[in-house]
Amino acid sequence: MRRLAFTSVALAPCLLLGACLGSGGTRVANPVVAVSPALAAAAYVAMAGSIDLYEIQAAELALQRSQDPANRAFAQQTLTAHEGTSAQLSMAGRRLNLLPSATLNPEHQALLDALKATPDFDHTYRAQQNILHREGVALHTRYAKAGDSPTLRPVARNAEEVMRRNQQAMPR
Repeated sequence: MRRLAFTSVALAPCLLLGACLGSGGTRVANPVVAVSPALAAAAYVAMAGSIDLYEIQAAELALQRSQDPANRAFAQQTLTAHEGTSAQLSMAGRRLNLLPSATLNPEHQALLDALKATPDFDHTYRAQQNILHREGVALHTRYAKAGDSPTLRPVARNAEEVMRRNQQAMPR
């Protein structure tokens, strides 16, 4: 009974997060804002893992498709940075038995699909990076300040700094 109560409490933020995404990957509300102030570890790992995975896959795509040398340089920087934050999240997650998923959440998958299909790759890549950086900074800042896991809070602080640096380095 005790385990069931814990599972219900741990899954509530994930269910709320899923409800915010809507059907078909359509964004209904900002999931970072919709999750309670004391963000649960499982919800944080799920969202942070998806952001890292999106950033890695989008950067790899940019290295292949971008016509803008500044975008390619930014993509290489982003790829390296998010491989690092992803590794940190995985290591901390192992300690908590909360490994990040190897798949994107529906919202991030829709963004990646749109990036793959766009005829104006460089413009779409920069626009999506602006969105993801704002979302990532908000998520990591909130977790670093009010997250429920002492193991994950330093990971969130580092990821917040990485996202802020990437935000500032973003080609205009």
